[in-house]
Amino acid sequence: MFKLRNVTRRFGKKTAVDSVTLDIPQGQMVGVIGRSGAGKSTLLRMINRLQQPTSGSIHFAGVEVSGLRGQALRNWQRDCAMIFQQYNLVPRLDVLTNVLLGRLNHRSTVMSLLGLFTREERIHAIAALERLGIEQTALQMAGTLSGGQQQRVAIARALMQNPKMVLADEPIASLDPLNAKIVMDALRDINEREGITVITNLHTLDTARNYCERIVGMAAGRVVFDGKPSELTADAVKQIYGTDRDGAGIDETMTSTSINIPAAAAAKQSAGLQPLALAGL
Repeated sequence: MFKLRNVTRRFGKKTAVDSVTLDIPQGQMVGVIGRSGAGKSTLLRMINRLQQPTSGSIHFAGVEVSGLRGQALRNWQRDCAMIFQQYNLVPRLDVLTNVLLGRLNHRSTVMSLLGLFTREERIHAIAALERLGIEQTALQMAGTLSGGQQQRVAIARALMQNPKMVLADEPIASLDPLNAKIVMDALRDINEREGITVITNLHTLDTARNYCERIVGMAAGRVVFDGKPSELTADAVKQIYGTDRDGAGIDETMTSTSINIPAAAAAKQSAGLQPLALAGL
């Protein structure tokens, strides 16, 4: 069980995350949604300990993650793999080497400095690339790949860590609908095949509904919704995203990754579901 207890993060007078308490069982796929500035990215960065909570505590398997230091902290960051919106690859290194960098926290400092990787590690890296359908790019410089390909390389690198949890911070925000589907399919496959907990921040409501068994909605740093996709009603969406000047909620097609938005809207109408009124996010 992964637990957050009254986790808060302040930046000066601004509270980015405000007293968040959650219990997440092993093997769940959780989508965190909310407007920009709602605290989603800060929450994930605290879980990975890239940022320190101002107050509260984070626990995993009986260990207080928020209190770890030194090698114990590095071990946690190895076990809790992070996938970023901007990929965080080394553009001038080839794809295979970028993937192998996921092994750094498993190796001695000397071997890491010398860039010495074993045959088994290289086989493992190629297998990760094959799993994501980009093994043909192994010897290309990472900077020459498309955004969708780079994100898949980042996922392969995360797999090399043999993580117990995967955190994905807006992993499809910069991708077209087709590549967004490929990336989300890969995250779901990791979740289902390995039973690894996946927590991902998302802007798109259809993606959260389609891929996540649990959705956490944040507004102004607080959790204002926590439930199943079927429970994410129009009223719940308004609570998460707010309304426009006229009090209308958002049109969900505005946050969709669907390749065919009109068809999706038509399907809703044929089912008797009226889209929410237009409003900007």
